[in-house]
Amino acid sequence: MIYKLIGALQHYVWGGAHYIPQLLNFSTEENQHYAEWWLGAHPSAPAIIEVEGKNLALTAFLQQNPTVLGEESREIFGETLPHLLKILDVAKPLSIQLHPTKQQAEIGYAAENEKGIDLKDPKRTYKDNNHKPEMMIALSDFWLLHGFKKKEKILSTLAARPSLVSLVEKLRTQDLHSFYAKVMKADQAQLSQWLVPIIEQNREAYYANELTPDNPDYWVLYTMEAMDISPGKLDAGLVCFYLFNIVHLKKGEGIYQEAGIPHAYLRGQNIELMACSDNVIRGGLTPKYVDIPELLKVVDCREVEPQIIPIAPHDMRVFTYSTPAKDFALQNIQYECGETHRLKIQSAGILMVMKGQINLRSETTVLSLKQGESAFITSGSSYEVEGLSEGYTVTAKLP
Repeated sequence: MIYKLIGALQHYVWGGAHYIPQLLNFSTEENQHYAEWWLGAHPSAPAIIEVEGKNLALTAFLQQNPTVLGEESREIFGETLPHLLKILDVAKPLSIQLHPTKQQAEIGYAAENEKGIDLKDPKRTYKDNNHKPEMMIALSDFWLLHGFKKKEKILSTLAARPSLVSLVEKLRTQDLHSFYAKVMKADQAQLSQWLVPIIEQNREAYYANELTPDNPDYWVLYTMEAMDISPGKLDAGLVCFYLFNIVHLKKGEGIYQEAGIPHAYLRGQNIELMACSDNVIRGGLTPKYVDIPELLKVVDCREVEPQIIPIAPHDMRVFTYSTPAKDFALQNIQYECGETHRLKIQSAGILMVMKGQINLRSETTVLSLKQGESAFITSGSSYEVEGLSEGYTVTAKLP
């Protein structure tokens, strides 16, 4: 069975004004931020499914019809959709963040429940008991932070800046976790000593467009401007531009974020697919709560060489991106006008038209879907994707 599905908007202040409305073809409101489009069954923002002419929250539909998830999915993940599909428009940098393992999430969620911390409390860290591995595919040029650089690269980066040379000896005599803890606990006077000389030295070059985005100095100044951070109220997260990998993805490329790996989206638009969770442990560059003890408990400080997910090959019309995740996979289906793909899905899935227009056809139903529209596909369904104009869809499903 196939059903029309309508996502949920999230208006976070870092979101852009135009990309998501243009993708989904709706009118914008003045001074409104359109940050994320959620397609899934997370309780905080479930999608809406159209069933027999009526609209129903996808969470409620799954409670009433758990068999649509499929036997394998229910055995492993219970009676909930295990993945969450999103579209993001990152106009301003997101917080540096990381996500817990399943065990850490279960312990943290239970502990905060026992303390009586309300789920909507701004100091609540664990919103559910699930882990949140995630992958993303860039929809534009995309910049992000991803994991700690090789230690020698960090030392070289620090040594090249006179105000950060004092950190070099500290790092030479410490492991990365101890070093990172010192940075995150630094007071305002220490942050000023490290960062203000860099800010003053590079401000003119930044505004003259002489700094390039592969330079961490660029991102310090960019973030301060975008997030209205003053030199008198510096954020420890700014130092992380010198510690983490700065990654540039071309449109169509992607990356996978494991549990514990610190990361931050800096600029661009993407498709994001993750386990169904909203557990975020923040590490700076945010007005939201930063729980340093929990951050240091969960953070994975191993040295990371970013592994870029390559662009879907043009000659493979149906292609599934490969990641280590067991909770999700992302399938890319390309089509020309009149081209038809016949498919079968073992688990429940969510399909979204990213470009063009299709007829989505099952044995009993035909949905005409254009760019920005979506469908829920029940487990075990055989269906056809017929291109009405050139484009592609993505489908979130189990691997």
